[in-house]
Formats: sequence, C-alpha cells, structure tokens
Amino acid sequence: MAINRSELVDQVAGKAGTAKTDVNKILDGLFEVFTESLSSGEKITIPGWLAVERTERAARSGRNPQTGEAIEIAAGHSVKLTAGSKLKAAVSNK
Repeated sequence: MAINRSELVDQVAGKAGTAKTDVNKILDGLFEVFTESLSSGEKITIPGWLAVERTERAARSGRNPQTGEAIEIAAGHSVKLTAGSKLKAAVSNK
C-alpha cells in the first residue's frame, strides 16, 4: 500500500489545519530545496527523521540482457536515504 502526493497533501492539510494549496506550495518548496542541495553535493539531515545525500557510483561493466554483450556503464550519482531514530522506532512498533 502506498500514499500518492494528493493523499499526502490531504492528510497533512487535515493534521495541520491548513489549506491544501498551502501544503502543495510547501511540498514544492521542500522538493526544490532537496534538488538544489543534493545537486550541489550537500547532505540534508532532519535529526531523528531522515538524512538524504548524494552518492558517487563508480563506472562498471555489465551485460545487455537481450544479447548478452558486455557493455560499459558510466560513472554517475545516486541518492541515499537513511532513516533516523524516530522513524525507525515508529516503524518497529507496528
């Protein structure tokens, strides 16, 4: 089971007692800050809840699954999410 963005906005607006449009603007701003920070290599930490950081992925060789031909996969970046203590505790209690 998963919650999509509109369901998240509904739930946050209900708990915060604010308009859905305000919650949407806040989420847009939050994701913009995440994008800008991670693009520049900064780590984002919300103590107790989560940490988000950009990681380096080394170049490697792989195989084309259709042909079996060896291919080179270029180096790149990925995103790592780490759950904080409050989030881990909330999940382990259920």
